[in-house]
Formats: sequence, C-alpha cells, structure tokens
Amino acid sequence: MTLPLLNDFPLQATDKLRYGDTDRQGHINNAVFATYLETGRVELLFNPDNPLAAPGCEFVIAQLVLDFRNEILWPGSVQIGTRVAHIGRSSVKLEQAIFQNGRCAATSQSVIVQIDVATRQSAAITDSARARLAALVVTPAGAETE
Repeated sequence: MTLPLLNDFPLQATDKLRYGDTDRQGHINNAVFATYLETGRVELLFNPDNPLAAPGCEFVIAQLVLDFRNEILWPGSVQIGTRVAHIGRSSVKLEQAIFQNGRCAATSQSVIVQIDVATRQSAAITDSARARLAALVVTPAGAETE
C-alpha cells in the first residue's frame, strides 16, 4: 500500500504536540492519535459562520478505524489531512491521515452520522451540506472507482 501525502487531502489542520502526550517509549501515545483525527473532523464540522449540521442536529462518530504507520516524536506538530470518501443519506465516510515532517504516521477511515438532537435518531444531510461535502470528495490516485 502506498501511503498518502498531505496534499492528497483538501482539508488540512495542524495540532501542536504536548509533552504530556508522550509515553514511556518517548513517543506520542497511540491513544492521542484519535484526538489528532478529531482536530481534523472539527475543522470540517464546526465552522461557526456556516455549520455543517442542520439546525437541531449534530454529527456523532459511528466508526473509527485507525492504522498506525510511523511513530510521532515530541516536540513539534502534526498535520491532519481530511477528505470525504462517501456521502450517504445521513452519514459521511471520511478518510484522514496524520503527518509529522511530511511523513505519514497514521491513516484512518471513519463514519460520522448526523442525528436529531431531540430524538437522537439519524437525520438526512441537507442539500447545502451535501454540496459542501461533495467539494471535499477526492479519489486517491490509483484507487478503483465504483
């Protein structure tokens, strides 16, 4: 498998590494990788001027698959790349990767679902949100399309 590059992702975020995130081996603890991925999702979901979720709705994570590729070393920062792989009725499949100094440290696939805050049931993604998400759909080079 060829690892992705940061430029393969249309949405990019940066997170600063904290000394407290290191473990006994001297690298960033594996549990923190999911927090970095959350930083990338937040960039997508929580634009205060133009939120992605419909009024009365919010997005929750339904699935997270995380593959560790390289260790991350303190000090420094990481870049998180995010792209949309698929848009469903109420769900979005995301592909993400974490990079340090241009090297891919982790790849991830996740599914987020829009739910109605009151009923806690899935809710259809609006047409305007669907259009914004469609702009972030990227088919990686060499990938098979349906």
